[in-house]
Amino acid sequence: MSDSDIAEKVKELEERIAQLESDKDNLTMILFSGDFDKAMAAFVIANGALAMGKNVTIFVTFWGLDAIKKPAFSTAGRAFLEKMVLMMRPKGPKKLSTSKMNFGGIGPKLFSYMMGKKNVETLPSLIEMATEFGVNIIACQMSMDVMGIKKEDLIDGVEVGGVAAFLSNSFKSQSTLFI
Repeated sequence: MSDSDIAEKVKELEERIAQLESDKDNLTMILFSGDFDKAMAAFVIANGALAMGKNVTIFVTFWGLDAIKKPAFSTAGRAFLEKMVLMMRPKGPKKLSTSKMNFGGIGPKLFSYMMGKKNVETLPSLIEMATEFGVNIIACQMSMDVMGIKKEDLIDGVEVGGVAAFLSNSFKSQSTLFI
């Protein structure tokens, strides 16, 4: 191997290392769960990372889509099964159940009350802050198609994309979390 070949290889390695080091400012999450407590954790982490100067992407799929739905939307023009799924699933972050201690729907109200007493931000407020300050929220197109959810059913500021959108962000991130 000649000196110029070695110099070229060193340059390539330096460029790859520089690219890896520049990715330290990225965090990618998958929000798969529609549970209040898990969605809460995702948005607390997202806002915390954002406050630390990180670029944050949340890829929202399957039941996690419930957290970013508008509280009310029309099901007109949808297939019967899509309407049934939409009627049975919560609409928006205020309607999510907890993963534990749900107590027939009282659990989220109890936790919200306790959080209010401790001046903890609400889930809708955390979602609003995340979108306002630059968290990139991507709704999974395939999950939306399966569940009959349309882009206009989601809160403003949400992008729609496929697994390639998630992977593209994940490959650029130092950390990827699954919630």
